Amino acid sequence: MLYKVFPIPLKPGMQADAEAVVEEFTPKGPEQEPGTLSFRVYRDPARSDYLLFVEHFADQAAYDAHTGSAAYQDLVAGRFADLVADFVEIDHELVSEASVAVS
Repeated sequence: MLYKVFPIPLKPGMQADAEAVVEEFTPKGPEQEPGTLSFRVYRDPARSDYLLFVEHFADQAAYDAHTGSAAYQDLVAGRFADLVADFVEIDHELVSEASVAVS
């Protein structure tokens, strides 16, 4: 499995625009990709103009398909990229995992 984390500082005042692009992208990209196991984007309520992407893929081929999709090219590499101040991509390897029941 491939684990990706993207801490993304946005250009000043672009939070709402960036979140709108993410909302548009999710059903067109990750939700349609069998190799994308999870795609989560978080905002930090204490920090404006910042998003944290946490993504899990079956393998490198699934990630390549994700970034090569028409939806990714149009929305992420296109519109979202114009809103980003700095792009950081961090690969991770899983050390431990637990499933916690919520009651």
